[in-house]
Amino acid sequence: MLKLASTRLWTTLVTWPDRRAWIQCAWVSVATLLTMVAIGWCTGLYRPGPGDLTALPLTAIGVFFVPALSEELVFRGLLAPSRRVGRSPWPAIGLSTLIYVAWHPLEGLTFLPGASSLFTRPDFLAVTTLLGLACAEMRWRTGSLWPAVLLHWVLVVIWKTWLGGPSLESLS
Repeated sequence: MLKLASTRLWTTLVTWPDRRAWIQCAWVSVATLLTMVAIGWCTGLYRPGPGDLTALPLTAIGVFFVPALSEELVFRGLLAPSRRVGRSPWPAIGLSTLIYVAWHPLEGLTFLPGASSLFTRPDFLAVTTLLGLACAEMRWRTGSLWPAVLLHWVLVVIWKTWLGGPSLESLS
C-alpha cells in the first residue's frame, strides 16, 4: 500500500502537462476564479484592498508550501484519480473533494483555532469545494499535480494579499 501511494505521488509529481492540457487547465482556472469571485464578493468573504506588497514575497513562499503543495499532495496526489483509472473518476473526485472540504473545519477546530469561524462559514466552504473540484479535475485530466498546485497557490496568494484573507499568525 505504501509503495502504491509513493509511486502514485511520484508519478503525479514528475508528469508535466503538454500545451493542450495547460490550455484546458487555464479554462478550468478561469471558470473557477470567476465563480469564486462571485460567491466571495456577494457574501463578503472577499474584502478587496490595496494589499501589503511588502509581505507578498513571504506570503507567496509560505502559501506555496502550505496550503498549495501540501494539500495538493494529499487530496489530489493521493486521493484523486488520473486518467489511467479505467472507471469513472467522479466518485473518487467527489470523495477527495469531500475530504478536502471537511479537512478545513477540522483544521480550524484543532490546529488553527483562530480559523474556526472562517473555516466553517458556508461561503468559505463553497469556494473551497469549487477549488477542490477544479484541482481534482485538472489532476485527472493531466495526470500531473502541478496545475492544481499552481491554481491553489495563485488563488490563496491573491486572497491573502488583495482580498482580505487572514495571515497565518491570525489563524493560530
